[in-house]
Amino acid sequence: DAKHLVPNKMRDFFCTINLDQEEVFRTQVVEKSLSPYFGEEFYFEIPRTFQWLSFYIYDKSVLQKDLRIGKVSIKKEDLCNYTGKENWFMLQPVDSNSEVQGKVHLELKLNELITDNGSVCQQLVVHIKECHGLPLINGQNCDPYATVSLVGPSRNDQKKTKVKKKTSNPQFNETFYFEVTRSSSYTKKSQFQVEEEDIEKLEVRVDLWNNGNLVQDVFLGEIKVPVKVLRNDSFQAWYLLQPRENGNKTSKTDDLGSLRLNICYTEDCVLPSEYYASLRNLLLKSSDVQPISASAAYILSEVCRDKYDAVLPLVRLLLHHHKLVPFVAAVAELDLKDTQEANTIFRGNSLATRCVDEMMKIVGKHYLKVTLKPVIDEICESPKPCEIDPIKLREGDNVEINMENLRYYVDKVFREIVRSSISCPTLMCDVFYSLRHLAAKRFPNDPHVQYSAVSSFVFLRFFAVAVVSPHTFHLRPHHPDAQTSRTLTLISKAIQTLGSWGSLTKSKLSSFKETFMCEFFKTFQEEKFTESVKKFLDDVSSTESKEPSGLSEPVHLKEGEMYKRAQGRTRIGKKNFKKRWFCLTSREFTYHKQQDKEPIFTIPIKNILAVEKLDESSFNKKNMFQILHGEKPLYIQANNCVEASEWIEALCRVTRCNQKRLSFYHPSAFLNGNWLCCKATIENTVGCARCTAEAERIYSLFTINMSKLQKLEEACGSIAVYQGPRKEPDDYSNFTIEDSVATFHTLKQITDIVEKLNESHEKYRKKRSSSAKYGSE
Repeated sequence: DAKHLVPNKMRDFFCTINLDQEEVFRTQVVEKSLSPYFGEEFYFEIPRTFQWLSFYIYDKSVLQKDLRIGKVSIKKEDLCNYTGKENWFMLQPVDSNSEVQGKVHLELKLNELITDNGSVCQQLVVHIKECHGLPLINGQNCDPYATVSLVGPSRNDQKKTKVKKKTSNPQFNETFYFEVTRSSSYTKKSQFQVEEEDIEKLEVRVDLWNNGNLVQDVFLGEIKVPVKVLRNDSFQAWYLLQPRENGNKTSKTDDLGSLRLNICYTEDCVLPSEYYASLRNLLLKSSDVQPISASAAYILSEVCRDKYDAVLPLVRLLLHHHKLVPFVAAVAELDLKDTQEANTIFRGNSLATRCVDEMMKIVGKHYLKVTLKPVIDEICESPKPCEIDPIKLREGDNVEINMENLRYYVDKVFREIVRSSISCPTLMCDVFYSLRHLAAKRFPNDPHVQYSAVSSFVFLRFFAVAVVSPHTFHLRPHHPDAQTSRTLTLISKAIQTLGSWGSLTKSKLSSFKETFMCEFFKTFQEEKFTESVKKFLDDVSSTESKEPSGLSEPVHLKEGEMYKRAQGRTRIGKKNFKKRWFCLTSREFTYHKQQDKEPIFTIPIKNILAVEKLDESSFNKKNMFQILHGEKPLYIQANNCVEASEWIEALCRVTRCNQKRLSFYHPSAFLNGNWLCCKATIENTVGCARCTAEAERIYSLFTINMSKLQKLEEACGSIAVYQGPRKEPDDYSNFTIEDSVATFHTLKQITDIVEKLNESHEKYRKKRSSSAKYGSE
């Protein structure tokens, strides 16, 4: 939220999240407030390198361009200082000096020359090669040029490059020469020394500007390099552009207001895939370890302070390698051993429940979209009053009409859910099948437990959560307003209870907390609701194929305009990249010449082998990804880094369970007879990089919690030596140790692997440190 924004009349504000100057997320507009509460959360992986994470506050305008009120910018290096904490930041003014971004590539050399009369002089050679990532001007590429100056106490020699049109990555390739100092004669060359005070006070300054033509030129950034660092050497390096040291500074920044942020940022140094082979193999064997509590994956969850930190990379890794279902079954069985009553089955936040939660979020996104999005859109865009709590009713509200409205919405949501079993992803069905049979085995005398085991996930943790927080599951762009949020909360409560109907009896209605909800549910006491829930739970917990028939309509997932390049086109005059309209459904991926036109090219989803980001060096273009589907990959360029990431995620989601999905791919292009990444000359050779990389995050978690691993290892040793009863609480009482010998063996493997990875990381750091040059990235 923000407070004390520009003191003026009440305004409509929104906030954007930017990587450098590229907008990646935007909040909803909060109307008529000087202290707007946004209350929105954004979770995302940063798909590229960046210098600043920035937050801009805008004043929304209907007829004119939205006005930037101020911003908060945090350096990448400083993000770790704010992680996990709420902080208030003062808004800073937005001007050309504060918007500096990008880098410049320079080559500098100090020469010693002999003149015609025999004297010796020092000559500075500055070769400005190129710039990268310059800021946009009014939303468009700039017309940049550079000024190169040699500056000292009594000199300011300046030279200028040519203007490059409409580009944020100008290629200058211009060389400038500056005379630095002179010697009296050539005969004194052997004793020649550049005077220390001269060198100490001289510096090369490069300023980047946008050519304004008829208006004033706009400052884009500058860099300064002391001449003393050159001596008689030469080197080239990339330099990050900096704002002016004496840039415009206002004394009234406090008047702009402040913004409260809660940031959680993690950064990992990922080594090549082969370094993690041992760790990856150990984790993938977890479901085969007996008991499961002695497995590497389970131990990871035990030592992490927050289980979610371990669950997210673990589920992704197991999911990619088709090992998730047996692992979930194993940890769920362990969970059930400690469950004493059937009505509390899978209600806690254990490793099993968190794994299933994360799996449903990853695998079930398009399932939610086709099932709930139309009715959620109707509720949010054409809301009807649904409040039935007498305490919260406003003057003039009619509780009977509100109850009818709520009943209409609940009926519609319920009907869409129970009809959706055919669209339920196969992986979710496999997990529900395992949970259902494990529950029935644990409580053989309870006929309802097999239903509550499934409904506790699919209704309580999936559909009900998506209804109350549609923005979290990408069903809506922003969280709803207060009245709509209340309506969704009531619907969510109803769906939770209806979903539990298979395990409830009518006599349990009296146990509902709210009297008004009890009265509302009396209208649902019909046999058809119970039978509908049971049939739905039977269907989604069956291993029978749920693939829709060829006559059913495909699910529309994503569409938009991007650029594509066809591999192998060589016709003279034909453009490599063309703008096309792309469409992704649950059945196929197509592109069209224009929206609503017939598809030019179609790739069945089942034929997609991999979808991965493409190296920028392949075509010297940003935001590219590739779709591997046959002999030749399809190369696509998105409009920005977030759009590219969203397309990759959507395509990966629908192809994750493809049987022929590749474990390796080429992260670059096949051009001029070889792959740019690994230099292989055979176009259809096996890929050189793995499709997923979560092992580094897991290694980092093990490293952070090494003290707990050691304590757990000591505990296993103590248990093995002393078999008597424990009288006092132990340091390891919070750990699950069923088999101390097996657990100790796994711990030893983990620590050995972590130590080897530590050595590899240290070698990398030393190599990078020794090879780093002044001014390089």
